[in-house]
Amino acid sequence: MYADAETIRRILTAAGDTWAVVGLSNNEARAAHGVAEVLQRYGKRIVPVHPKAETVHGEQGYASLADIPFKVDVVDVFVNSHLAGRVADEAVAVGAKAVWFQLGVIDEAAYERTRAAGLDMVMDRCPAIEIPRLG
Repeated sequence: MYADAETIRRILTAAGDTWAVVGLSNNEARAAHGVAEVLQRYGKRIVPVHPKAETVHGEQGYASLADIPFKVDVVDVFVNSHLAGRVADEAVAVGAKAVWFQLGVIDEAAYERTRAAGLDMVMDRCPAIEIPRLG
């Protein structure tokens, strides 16, 4: 329900190539680090979003979505479910086209708000798993 094949395909192929990765830091043990690397291999520009605003995988980091001085297309969310709704609302506010909640990140109210605002959204999926399946 929260990750139909057509929406996944649309986000990965048509939403755009600039992906803000919320929760991405230089901690290589965190899933966000490896997923961002996969996204880069598939031609996506990743934008690290983390309170530390670290440069990760050669890309300048920002402390929040609002701090990014250019348009982002997709907001990929690696935060706990209880924080994810706020990030989805920020994605709507900055004009993103889509929001992607990672595996285990679920907030049904945020999903409804984000879809009502006209954005595509996927929850409880990983783009690093889905993008190779596109062929």
